[in-house]
Amino acid sequence: MVWHIARRDLYDNLNSLRFALTTVLLIALMLTNAAVHLHEHPKRTQAYHDNVARATKELNARGSSLYRLASEGPRHLYKKPSLLQFCADGSENFLPKLAEGHNWVDGEMPIWRLTYPQENPNLLNIRPDFTQIDWAFIVGYVLSFIAILFTFDAIAGERERGTLRLMLANAIPRHTVLMGKFFGVFLSILIPFALAVVMNLLVISTSSAVQLGAEEWGRLALLCGIAVLYTSLFIALGLLISARVRESGVSLVILLFTWVCFVVFMPSTLAALRGATNAPVDYNEFWRRRLHIPKENKKAYVERYQLRPPEKNARPGTRAYRELQLWGEYVQTDAVRFERFNDDYLSQQLAQGRRARAMTRLSPAAIVSQLFEAFAGTGFERHQQFLENVRRYARHYRQFVADMDRADPGSLHILGISEGMSERSVPPEAIPKFADTLSLSRDFNAAAMDFLLLLLFLVVLLSGAYLVFVRAEV
Repeated sequence: MVWHIARRDLYDNLNSLRFALTTVLLIALMLTNAAVHLHEHPKRTQAYHDNVARATKELNARGSSLYRLASEGPRHLYKKPSLLQFCADGSENFLPKLAEGHNWVDGEMPIWRLTYPQENPNLLNIRPDFTQIDWAFIVGYVLSFIAILFTFDAIAGERERGTLRLMLANAIPRHTVLMGKFFGVFLSILIPFALAVVMNLLVISTSSAVQLGAEEWGRLALLCGIAVLYTSLFIALGLLISARVRESGVSLVILLFTWVCFVVFMPSTLAALRGATNAPVDYNEFWRRRLHIPKENKKAYVERYQLRPPEKNARPGTRAYRELQLWGEYVQTDAVRFERFNDDYLSQQLAQGRRARAMTRLSPAAIVSQLFEAFAGTGFERHQQFLENVRRYARHYRQFVADMDRADPGSLHILGISEGMSERSVPPEAIPKFADTLSLSRDFNAAAMDFLLLLLFLVVLLSGAYLVFVRAEV
């Protein structure tokens, strides 16, 4: 009986104008999305490969001296663009595309250390960004709106026409009617959406500019499942309101108001409220404090011990050797303090962004936006993974330099000072290279809470629709 009701509603919807408009709209948006991605992605990929090739060439050239490897380092580390950015742009234009390496200490005695440039100085662009025609926009905005248009009269319209009373008079259980309505609308929306997705992926996958592997197809399957779950949520909401009111016009008005609140108003407002509180140090103040670090360290070492320029061929036990050790402590302490200060400031920003994103979880649209970003490999979660990759590589790189210096018995093993380090060259193939990778398991763990919240929304709304319909007067 459930299938009979669902099939009847599906046939009615297939012959309706809204089904035709939905199909045309979704296909047009998905084809536009594919065309834009095929135009933009090769540019992003080429720029990334050019930057990496240039950085690798420069790093290999520094292998002529271990001191150069320690002082100049790999310089900049670049974030790899996502193949699935067409699914969720994730405000990538507002997030840094690299981690910068610097090697100055008050104009002398250089050693490599990391800084984190900021396209958006506060890293707080965590609101759902629907300015791009990506899957997140199509699902978050368009598909939820379509679900409302297909459900506002699902029960209220039957009540107005008198067919609902006739249906229930045939001893059909109300939960059967409700589930039949649900699956009828669900199939009516799934058909055009699936058709649009297939056309989108056909256009993208047949292009030589985008090569989707097994992991990308797995991520796409997860994104499609999230889209289905999110659409089901709004179908349940539509059935709840349609069962509660007696006129389809009133149902439409209430659903439109609810849709605006959940999809448009709440994500931006909640993010703005959270972002305005507990802000980290002002960016200009951060720069002022950071520039003060070398002066403090120089006063603590160079001026305190009256250090002279390092001497070559210093021998243990001599004053020159002790001064060389102090120079090494000075350079390394300054680099550690400088980088720790940057890390602390970045951690404050990331913590503020996490709190803001947590508050926006009151909106299903914000949850879907975050889920799409997580599995598309873009946005805030992706940037956190990039930073973790950068920090892990920096530790590995410094350990490599220390190990190479330790392996030379002729070195004084004072890192950061040319007179105290090994003079051996390093083969280019032995130098560690940075690789920016994504972890699906980490993305899934990070998105688990959002997924459960979305599922909870669906269960609550379906339960509410059932309770309301059971008690509704026909």
